Amino acid sequence: MTGEYELILDEKNRISIPSRIREQIAQEDSSSAFYLTLGVNRILSLYPEDCYQRIALAVAPRMVAPDELLTFNRINFALAGRVELDRQGRVLLNESAIRRAGLKERVTLIGVRDHLEIWDQQQWLSFVDDHLGLHEQMLLLSHQEVLRKEREKAGWESAET
Repeated sequence: MTGEYELILDEKNRISIPSRIREQIAQEDSSSAFYLTLGVNRILSLYPEDCYQRIALAVAPRMVAPDELLTFNRINFALAGRVELDRQGRVLLNESAIRRAGLKERVTLIGVRDHLEIWDQQQWLSFVDDHLGLHEQMLLLSHQEVLRKEREKAGWESAET
């Protein structure tokens, strides 16, 4: 999923999922359900149902100590909730999730590959300003990698390798 969308959290704690996002989801997942979770840095995340199921099962017991896994499971599953799009393409956010994420009326919905994130609009603007330099560096590295792979595929070995 991709894109950046400025939205309003209405008086009933709903946000409208833009049609472009709904179209992207329909291509990948037949369900209109999401799992709302509190993600990294207390950012709310919306995972399509199929994707959430894979992620929820991905933390293998052998990866962490039993007490850490128990803590993770308690918090992860307690703070996650299934939400569905209504007929107008809106999702209802629960009050505790809104409070934990520090959301106000103006929010920004962003696509992040396999999920959506819901940011307080000012926090998102600050995050982008603070991290544009890193984004540019990663973009240059990815372009270099693409060029390297194209040269390799074409049989052109660079003088550096």
